[in-house]
Amino acid sequence: MANIENRKFIALDISGKNYLSWVLDVKLHLSAKKLRHTIDEDNAASNEERATALIFLRHHIDDGLKYEYLTVENPHELWQNLNDRFEHLKAVVLPKALNDWSQLRFSGF
Repeated sequence: MANIENRKFIALDISGKNYLSWVLDVKLHLSAKKLRHTIDEDNAASNEERATALIFLRHHIDDGLKYEYLTVENPHELWQNLNDRFEHLKAVVLPKALNDWSQLRFSGF
């Protein structure tokens, strides 16, 4: 009964290995629901919008991360905490993916 509503995309893994795709998915879904502003700094979101965004974010993260950030009640704060934890992956994963892509294109040529 833990997942009453189906997930829209794969939840953020506790290791952060899918962080880059997860960030893009979250931003797109929050934009579609007109809740993107709730994760921005100094937003004027209503309590209802914040609660909806927080539920959405918590629904799409690993259970271990849910328990670690259990006391966070603001979607911007949760977003920032996750960003601080996994942002370094852009410097590690993205260059490797770009290199793999160029190697793949070259080998296909």
